[in-house]
Amino acid sequence: MPDATRTWSPVYLPNLPKPVGPYSPAVRAGDFVYVSGQVPRNPATGELPGDDIRSQSRAVLSNVREVLRTAGATTNDVVSVIVYLVDVDDWAAFNEVYREFFAEPYPSRTAVGCSLRGIRVEVSCVAYAPGQ
Repeated sequence: MPDATRTWSPVYLPNLPKPVGPYSPAVRAGDFVYVSGQVPRNPATGELPGDDIRSQSRAVLSNVREVLRTAGATTNDVVSVIVYLVDVDDWAAFNEVYREFFAEPYPSRTAVGCSLRGIRVEVSCVAYAPGQ
């Protein structure tokens, strides 16, 4: 049931269906944007860009960037990132691609080895973007 006293708002990408599950792609709460775990699937088609870590990392970070843009933020506004990797040995390859999207000073970051369904990487983050 919607709460009229809620002080945050969900962020949905225009021209794309809402998520199938009970979550928002992102939430803006004041000056902060909380981006839900993004996967490397094309948001419009659901297709994967390939099964290698570099192509999936590039796709997942592109999805993160698009959600941030829709919420009025950029990767420069990101203060914290959580990376979920199926194979922790993919860390170096993920870092190569990560540097294409994030520049120094880098946000804080946590990496977790985990089991994901049919993908190699998932990324969530928090951005500080005042004045939106």
